[in-house]
Amino acid sequence: MSFKTNDVEQISLFDSFNNLTPREQKALENSWAKVFAEEIFPKIDEKPFSVLYSEKASRPNTPVNVIIGACIIKELFDYSDDEMVEGLMLDLRLQYALHTTSFDEQPLSDKTLSRFRRRCYDYEQTHGVDLYKNAIQNYNKEIAKMMKLDGKIRRMDSMMINSNMRMLARSELIYSCIARLVKYVKKEQPDLLSESLLHYAQPNDFNKVFYHERSSTLAERMEQFFEDAETLYEITKTGFEDVTEYELFVRCFSEQSIIEHGNRRWITKEDKCGTSTMLLNPTDPEATFRRKAGKEYRGYVANIEETVGKNGSVVTSYEYEQNIHSDSQFIKDHLTNLPVQDEETNIVVDGAYYSEEAQKIASEKNIQLLPTALALKNNRRDVSGFELNEDQSKVIKCPAGNTPNFCCYKPSNDEFKLSFDRDTCANCPNKDKCHAKIFKKVAKVLVTKKSLVRASLEKMISSKEYDLYRRIRNGVETIPSILRRNYNLEKLPRGKQCGKFFFGSKIAALNFRKLFCFVRGSSSYAQNPLLT
Repeated sequence: MSFKTNDVEQISLFDSFNNLTPREQKALENSWAKVFAEEIFPKIDEKPFSVLYSEKASRPNTPVNVIIGACIIKELFDYSDDEMVEGLMLDLRLQYALHTTSFDEQPLSDKTLSRFRRRCYDYEQTHGVDLYKNAIQNYNKEIAKMMKLDGKIRRMDSMMINSNMRMLARSELIYSCIARLVKYVKKEQPDLLSESLLHYAQPNDFNKVFYHERSSTLAERMEQFFEDAETLYEITKTGFEDVTEYELFVRCFSEQSIIEHGNRRWITKEDKCGTSTMLLNPTDPEATFRRKAGKEYRGYVANIEETVGKNGSVVTSYEYEQNIHSDSQFIKDHLTNLPVQDEETNIVVDGAYYSEEAQKIASEKNIQLLPTALALKNNRRDVSGFELNEDQSKVIKCPAGNTPNFCCYKPSNDEFKLSFDRDTCANCPNKDKCHAKIFKKVAKVLVTKKSLVRASLEKMISSKEYDLYRRIRNGVETIPSILRRNYNLEKLPRGKQCGKFFFGSKIAALNFRKLFCFVRGSSSYAQNPLLT
């Protein structure tokens, strides 16, 4: 299949649109389809996707802008692939939005969308480039421009996304991995299987083993699984190395067992071998385990950056990773990948994102990282009241307002060494707070630069003026709720790559709704002096 751009943007003279009555045309032009057709569809860049198709002369591809537009629209209305294909054949609004009203036959078929996704997945795996994500983020930036959002103020939040998979008990997980490999071997080389393993391939064996069998205890069952796993490993350890079922079986067997005194056994709680990256379900091997805020999650985490302004907000950037990816790592990765900003930019985050390292990277990119809170640190020395000079190279005042006679900074241990007159500190009510060491003629104080910077930041955050940034940051927390309620976020396809593709489409659909409301003038925005 060769690549060809779709140049159909204008409605032709013989278009089916022209056969509508004036009333029907007016209704169509007042619908969401007109905004999509005029503002979104022309902005979809097809050219980066040419690498997915053959350079040889052959049957041309389905227009990429039609496919990407369909991916967004299907999330807008929560359509399945089949419903989208059928809708494009029967619904003139969909045809109008995707500029296909002049087509003799609608270009989408039952396999068009799934084959396009597969091409994108394969290209990313081979080249490390996510073409679809790049296209969606360019699309998001175009919407931000249309809504006159300059990007000087942004806000960030993350959200946990549970994998759409069954939560398995340990025994069920081990059984499932054994059964999947047994079924594969039976299909490809049935003569390899011993009689004791054949029952795993039976359709109703899972129910028999776990629900109908009452004569054995869980411990006895686990012992039998172990024997079967060892037998299966011996017959498949050569010739099956590249088989997915074998890889998952070996991974499960190695994670759930341990070699002790030359013998292998199942691990126990006392072994404390469990990790967040252990296999949870063979149907979604990339899903990971994480505890957050007292809750357990199995799956993935998404990070979103939203550009805000007086005309509203748009999600301009997103990431989708295993849920062991921390907020602090998200912000560092995000800042590292950003170019140096032409104008000073503020990114408002919560405490989990902020670190001195992240702030340093942000400063190099002409970005100010503004946390609305800081992560709590126990047993931390109170150094509030110390003042640094503008470039943070020198302490100019202590909490009592005294200037040190001597100030020396040691980068090796990030520590300021301060010296005062003995009487100045000996008679000071803050001496216990400062941990001043009193000598015969002088008093000395040691304080880290890191703690002083943090104390200064905490003072800024607690100020009344900073409430305006807090109000801006609070708005981003509505995005996870909207995505869960309106876009079936908990039903994403399994796997990081598939989940990321669909998540991007949902973000694009959400942004289009924002644009549509903006164009129609039907949105109201909370007024904040910082956004004027």
